[in-house]
Amino acid sequence: MSEFAITSRRDPHLWWRVGAICVSALLLLPIAAIAYLALTPSENIWPHLMATVLPDYLAQTAMLMFGVGALTFVIGTSSAWMITMYGFPGRKVLQWLLLVPLAMPTYIIAYTYVDMFEYAGPFQSSLREAAGWTAKSQYWFPDIRSIGGAIFVMSLVLSPYVFITARASFMRQSVGHLEGARTLGRSPAGVFFTVALPLARPAIAVGVSLAMMECLNDIGAVEHFGVRTLTLGIYSTWLGRGNLGGAAQIALVMFIFVLSLIHI
Repeated sequence: MSEFAITSRRDPHLWWRVGAICVSALLLLPIAAIAYLALTPSENIWPHLMATVLPDYLAQTAMLMFGVGALTFVIGTSSAWMITMYGFPGRKVLQWLLLVPLAMPTYIIAYTYVDMFEYAGPFQSSLREAAGWTAKSQYWFPDIRSIGGAIFVMSLVLSPYVFITARASFMRQSVGHLEGARTLGRSPAGVFFTVALPLARPAIAVGVSLAMMECLNDIGAVEHFGVRTLTLGIYSTWLGRGNLGGAAQIALVMFIFVLSLIHI
C-alpha cells in the first residue's frame, strides 16, 4: 500500500484539504496574473500616472468610498433598528421593500436619478414652471452629476448590505441587555448608542465594507456621474491608451484598498 493511501486513511479530511488548496490556487491565479503584468510592463507608465492622473483617481475614489460608507451606515443601521425594535403599520412590507435596491443595477439607478434631477429633467422643469423661473441663475439646485450625487445615489442602492447585517445582529441581541439599560435610566436613544450599536458593530462593519467594495468596483454609475475613480482609470488606461501593464498597476492599488477593507 502506498504511503499516500496510508496517510489518507489516517487523515479522513485530507482530500478536503487538497481540494481547498486547489480551489484557493485557482482563485489566486487572477491576482498573480495582475501582479505579474504590473511588475513586468512592456511600457512603464507608472511615473507618468503618478505625476498626472493617479492622485486625482485616488482622491476621488477615497471620497466616494468614505462618503458611501458613512451614508450607508446611517441609512442601513437606522432602518434596521426601526424595523427590528418598533411596530408600525406597513412594517412587514417595508422590511422587504428595503431589500429591493439590491435587485437593480447601480448604473440603471444612476441614469434614472440623473435624468430626473438634472437641469432639463422633469423635477427641475416642474420647479421652474411652478416658481416662474426662466434661468438657472435665478435659483440654486444641487448638481446631481457630481461626486455628491454619486455618493447619494450609490448609498441608496448599497444600503441594503448594511441593513441586512445590522438587522440580523439586532435580532440576535438579548432583550435582557436592552431592558436592563432602560431600568438603569437609559433613554431609548441611549440604549441604542451605548448597548445595541456596540454589540452590532462587527456585523455593521461587514455590511459597510461590502458596500464600499461594491462602490470601488463600479464603473457604469461613476462614469455617468463624472467621477474619476481607480476603476475608471483602469478602463481608460487599458482600452483608451492600450497599456495593459499600466492598468494592472492601477489594479494593484485597488487591491490595496480591498485588503484594507478586509482588514477592518
